[in-house]
Amino acid sequence: MRTPIRFVLRVPILLVLLAAATSAAAEVWVITDAQHPVMGAEAATRVIALDAAQRIEAELSAQLPTDPQHAATLVQQRLNQGGTALQQRLREAYQGVTDAWSLGVTTVPAVVVDQRYVVYGETRLDRALARVAQYRKEHP
Repeated sequence: MRTPIRFVLRVPILLVLLAAATSAAAEVWVITDAQHPVMGAEAATRVIALDAAQRIEAELSAQLPTDPQHAATLVQQRLNQGGTALQQRLREAYQGVTDAWSLGVTTVPAVVVDQRYVVYGETRLDRALARVAQYRKEHP
């Protein structure tokens, strides 16, 4: 029973830190992948999963037949069935990779504040935001 209480207490703390870090911040991004989850990432302005496109492509190519023509037809059907929602997922996935690359992010997880401050390797959003807030306080 201690875990739910701990979780309940962490959520307000996370929100306070997020508010403090974002009071002068426009955006908080979490850049990660499935192997490096970040606790509290849902509170970020944007979460970029660098492996999202690969996961979507894996969905599209799952259980394909060995015949190349039949496989191509099946993938085309899956693309058509996915419609604009699938196109949007793919667009967002590749845009996320592009945005992370344009910021020079090469290590995950990374928390980016205002596209200016980056904290690498921190798996808890609240701690990353606290580090950014401390840095901003020391370097106004």
